[in-house]
Amino acid sequence: MQTVEKQIEKAQHEQAADKPLYVTLKDYVRSRVETGEWAVGHRVPSENELVELLGVSRMTANRALRELADEGFVVRVQGKGSFVASKKRTSQFQSVPNIADEITRNGGVHTANVIVLRMESCDAELAEALSIEIGSPVSHSIMVHAEDSVPMQIEDRFVNHAIVPHYIDQDFGKATPNGYLTAIAPIVRAEQHIEAVTAQPWECKLLAISKTEPCLLVRRRTWSDAGVISSVRLLYPGSRYRLYST
Repeated sequence: MQTVEKQIEKAQHEQAADKPLYVTLKDYVRSRVETGEWAVGHRVPSENELVELLGVSRMTANRALRELADEGFVVRVQGKGSFVASKKRTSQFQSVPNIADEITRNGGVHTANVIVLRMESCDAELAEALSIEIGSPVSHSIMVHAEDSVPMQIEDRFVNHAIVPHYIDQDFGKATPNGYLTAIAPIVRAEQHIEAVTAQPWECKLLAISKTEPCLLVRRRTWSDAGVISSVRLLYPGSRYRLYST
């Protein structure tokens, strides 16, 4: 088996006329993934390691890894490095999917880290969203959903306490809010909006992404027969997720 140094050297001699070095670096990573030599979750050499190992510039190494992340071949986790990615997750936009089911169905392991789970008093904007009076009690949860320990989604949800009084008593490390709410107050209607955003600093930290990474934001309201159940913000790193509609 050729070493990376030999493969890069060969590529430089044979293809220098029509292939930039950053493309050769990308091809090297792709080949290791496609042959199975590097499995999902394998740590890819860092920018510093590529610079030291191959003598390329930091700009070349950065561009190769950045484009591989954009193409879904690797996942870049802030402060940890780049790792071989599983297939970029997709979610049907017109449905109300359970992210835990999506991850499990695609062969991943779902975990959830609960950041906030408490009762609050709703302001005017939230009261309008939930169709309740200003100052009414609401349940508030914030959690991070991960696939194979890689953060995939921040779920920031407000729930109508009058319809779902025991929301904050649940263990959402074991069952997702989506699954719980669907079971006790079946959804009869959903309203969703999607936009491209830049995450707030605290969200970047939770998702382990850079401050400049584009994100997908889904705003969703759901109804049961009793009224509006919840209003939720779902934030996804753009390099790790995509939404589709049929």
